[in-house]
Amino acid sequence: MRRWTGMLAAVAALTITSGTAVAQDVYPSKPVHLLVPFPPGGAVDIVARTLSDELSRRWGQPIVVENRPGAGGTIAEAVAAKAKPDGYTLILVASGHATAPYLYPDLPYDPLRDFTPLSLVGSSPNMMLVRADSPYRSIADVLAAARDKPGQLSYGYSGNGTSPHLAGELLKYMTKVDITPVPYKGGAPVLNDLLGGHIPLSFNNIPESIGFVQAGKLRPLGVTTAKRSPVLPDVPSIAESGLPGYDNGVWWGFLAPAGLPAAVKAKLAKDCAEAVQVAAVRDRLVKIGAEPIGSSADEFDALIRSDHAKWGPVIKAAGIKGE
Repeated sequence: MRRWTGMLAAVAALTITSGTAVAQDVYPSKPVHLLVPFPPGGAVDIVARTLSDELSRRWGQPIVVENRPGAGGTIAEAVAAKAKPDGYTLILVASGHATAPYLYPDLPYDPLRDFTPLSLVGSSPNMMLVRADSPYRSIADVLAAARDKPGQLSYGYSGNGTSPHLAGELLKYMTKVDITPVPYKGGAPVLNDLLGGHIPLSFNNIPESIGFVQAGKLRPLGVTTAKRSPVLPDVPSIAESGLPGYDNGVWWGFLAPAGLPAAVKAKLAKDCAEAVQVAAVRDRLVKIGAEPIGSSADEFDALIRSDHAKWGPVIKAAGIKGE
């Protein structure tokens, strides 16, 4: 009798263990929440929704995109950092993720320690933009106006410490001009005020602004990367407009909370990277001016740490603080 009892117990344990393994293998088995740290209509939002459509198709589960803008993206990141590490809460961050600790010393999370990097989705230049009827037709025109009336010219950008903000401050640092920065909660609100004539110029990335450029409503004076953008080949780089060495861009990537199970991390990293390579996704990203990448988790982790080390001294020297 004891022998049979022991055998039954062993079979039951094996069944439970096997059932658990099967359950763990079936991921995702319910909707996945994707946090976006900026408002609808901005570049991060556009990229997030482009990728979420493909991942939802791949997984057979809905992806709920939730915009939580504010404080340079740190509001959404704080939520993601504290979420259960089960793969059902993800976040698509921009390059400002790596620099957040320099701007917000009291962050309730650590960008390097409290997340699991999954994949670098892509990157894009920023652009200096003016309205189509602006008197400024070149970078030289803007710099001349700034020197003529120091501090009276202003530019809009999507939150302190974001890539567009660093683009503007790098221009000021290299040219020694005084242009007043005006922060917004995201790229879309910046564009609204630029179009409305409330600010004379802005720094925005290409995906969120290219539609207005193509419609003839906005005029790009220069892209912020060292080379021209393939999607706007006639727009010069700021570097070639008299500022050699000027180089700035934005990237986007998927993160999950720290402590993600290895099997879930592997699946997410693989699926996110592969989704970027799907023809429809690549075409969409290229069309809006982004360079599709789809990196490994380790490559994305290395980029975050590299940018954290690179931009820290620049931010400190410029005295940039959080909103």
